[in-house]
Amino acid sequence: MAKVMKYEESKDLEGSERLERACEVGPTGKMSLFIDMLGDPLCRVRQFPDNLMLVAEIGEDRERKEIVGLIRGCIQTVRSHNNDRQYTKVAYVLGLRVSPCHRRLGIGSQLVSEMESWFREKGAEYSYMATDKDNEASVRLFTDKCRYTTFRTLPVLVQPVFEHRVKTSKRVKIFKLTPSDAELLYRQRFSTVEFFPRDIDLVLSSKHNLGTFVAELTDSNLDSLDVHRFLSGGAPESWAVLSIWNSKEVFTLELRGANRIFRGLVKATRAMDRVFPWLRIPSAPDIFRPFGSLFLYGIGGDGSESVKLTKALCGFAHNLAKEKGCALVVAEIASSEPDKIVAIPHWKRMSFEDLWCIKRLGEDCSDESVDDWTKSKPGPSIFVDPREI
Repeated sequence: MAKVMKYEESKDLEGSERLERACEVGPTGKMSLFIDMLGDPLCRVRQFPDNLMLVAEIGEDRERKEIVGLIRGCIQTVRSHNNDRQYTKVAYVLGLRVSPCHRRLGIGSQLVSEMESWFREKGAEYSYMATDKDNEASVRLFTDKCRYTTFRTLPVLVQPVFEHRVKTSKRVKIFKLTPSDAELLYRQRFSTVEFFPRDIDLVLSSKHNLGTFVAELTDSNLDSLDVHRFLSGGAPESWAVLSIWNSKEVFTLELRGANRIFRGLVKATRAMDRVFPWLRIPSAPDIFRPFGSLFLYGIGGDGSESVKLTKALCGFAHNLAKEKGCALVVAEIASSEPDKIVAIPHWKRMSFEDLWCIKRLGEDCSDESVDDWTKSKPGPSIFVDPREI
């Protein structure tokens, strides 16, 4: 049995980084995706006021102790499915890692159990996690051993950043909102969306947030958007909005295990593009070395032209990703939003489905009189917090 301890940077940093480098973050066939936390194992939870990282150690001798597992957790207050209760305190499990040499020994379930104890101490009503739908080992661990319920399935749309900039129609005007104006817009238009964070102001004012942008069809010379007028009936017939999160400043990714043929094909697209730039060949970025990504969230809008305007915002995000040296632009949305799936450019071969699983943490989970979120039907939309990516 491993010994589970709270992470201490002074003695656990090196071992945690070593374990992180040894663990793939998701199944990708014969290739594997690895994550680099850039020297800060807590970076994915640090922006939540309540956060914790646990490590599992084996070995009696202090000099020979080895970290064979780790897990991160955070707690926040989000919009639930229940319109009467409005907000619910939930906990999120992420970054569960177990050394490949020490799997199937109960270390993963031990870490989850210890983390859930901390969740309960903090008063969380639910615990949830997300994993690649095809990651059978992770799904079995949470649903079979830890008694989680499959909850929501969300498409993760992945778009490579090409060499050529995306051209935007001259009829589309894109405005950047201040964090306070963005908060005002989101609270009025999105506050009833499932999982909308009550501390959206902290998200929008984070150093990792590159901005919130609104697109509309206009021929005016306006350089800014009056959000108060926009929300009080002055919105155009069609508009779209999204925010951009710089994940590259939090972690980088790297694809390993690709054969020479695949590597050669990817390299050939860039070579062809350099020789024939006027063809605007979609040259694939180098994803076999550490690369960063931008994450799109808070995607919404209204009107008959909202799909077109969302595409324009995604093109703007693509160009921004190129400027930031990122290889991918990623978005995660509810499967019940087909218009957004059409509007957000992505490669089907690189995209996948995220499975969310949830568990009630109450003392008496058999009480049928208590409204149970785990048994609720999916809403028309869902808000994905970029801090959890």
